Amino acid sequence: MAKRDYSKDDIRQMAKDENVKFLRLMFTDLFGTIKNVEVPISQMDKLLDNKLMFDGSSIDGFVRIEESDMYLYPDLSTWMIFPWSTERGKIARVICEVYTTDGKPFEGDPRNNLIRVLSDMRKAGFTDFNIGPEPEFFLFKMDENGKPTTELNDKGSYFDMAPMDLGENCRREIVLTLEDMGFDVEAAHHEVAPGQHEIDFKYADALTAADNIQTFKLVVKTIARKYGLYATFMPKPLAGINGSGMHLNMSLFHDKGNAFFDEKGNMQLSEDAFHFLGGLLKHARSFTAICNPIVNSYKRLVPGYEAPVYVAWSGSNRSPLIRVPNSRGLSTRLELRSVDPAANPYLAIAAVLEAGLDGLRNQLAPREAIDRNIYRMDAEERQENHITNLPDTLHNALKDLAADEVMRNAMGHHLFQSFMEAKNLEYNSYRTQVSQWERDQYLELY
Repeated sequence: MAKRDYSKDDIRQMAKDENVKFLRLMFTDLFGTIKNVEVPISQMDKLLDNKLMFDGSSIDGFVRIEESDMYLYPDLSTWMIFPWSTERGKIARVICEVYTTDGKPFEGDPRNNLIRVLSDMRKAGFTDFNIGPEPEFFLFKMDENGKPTTELNDKGSYFDMAPMDLGENCRREIVLTLEDMGFDVEAAHHEVAPGQHEIDFKYADALTAADNIQTFKLVVKTIARKYGLYATFMPKPLAGINGSGMHLNMSLFHDKGNAFFDEKGNMQLSEDAFHFLGGLLKHARSFTAICNPIVNSYKRLVPGYEAPVYVAWSGSNRSPLIRVPNSRGLSTRLELRSVDPAANPYLAIAAVLEAGLDGLRNQLAPREAIDRNIYRMDAEERQENHITNLPDTLHNALKDLAADEVMRNAMGHHLFQSFMEAKNLEYNSYRTQVSQWERDQYLELY
């Protein structure tokens, strides 16, 4: 969904022409959860003058109660009127940046943090970091009380069509709604697992792409409910079948075009591409906690279900962490396959960009490509090829993150401290639970 250069007067006129009655002011918390403050249209001028205030202490990971007053500064380019409406008129949304009372960008706002990292990118001589996301999700039936079950809505698999894919009508309406909202949807299909779907939309600059991912999640959940279904972006909701990923296709641009493309280079990749790739591989274990941020993420990152487990790259093979798709020219890109849709997109994109920039600064060279199936290698073969594993638990991922100064800087001090505190609490809470699997295995045995 492309951004538009709207003025305040443009927005006032569109709100009047479209009978907008409510404004939904959206921002994202530390955990990637969409937050919104909804106000009547009478507050429009206050919003446009950056004078709309909210209580930051009510948002997880933001601030303590004694420093709670925050302002929402609208990014006018994100103005959008929802295609659905209430009886009282339409609802428009605008994505906001969070500012402190002294007029400074709030360091605990993940969107502000991505803006900061993009500024570092421009100082390094690049103009754009483009991201093409591939988010997957499951559709489950809801019970009579409107609560999600784990009952699948179909028995379909990869690229299946009706009648097996009973979620097809729902998915079709999601696509049409997204297109009404300005998204350029490139593909929509059933994924490998029953009940699992993927919708890919056109790449955009990093900030717009992160905004689009958040808008996409909102639309998917809203339309699914119309069909009596619950859409979840939980990485691994069911055992024994594939989990949901959110592959990130990325490319760096400068004034001369795609910085990753060199017609005369090895694989037609530039030195910049290889150095960026070197940075991604060096920091892969460290950014895993950011790109796979919940306990459940690590139930997906196991062998046998197509999710990457090993730190390696390839030009064709889909078993490594990073793949180089065949397209060249403007479409030259790297595909990071570990990210899951529980990730906060602003934090995940900032982390992978900072990892790549570190590779460029230090001219890091990746090891040789691994062009065979890593899952069929034994431990000795992987060691001979210098292939390491991704962290296998959130606990281990957090330890790698804490030890990596580049990744800590990618988050900034405030976000890093809040993230570590919250995620250690989450893991410790998980550790104290006793699962049904444990009871089934051990209760009668011991």
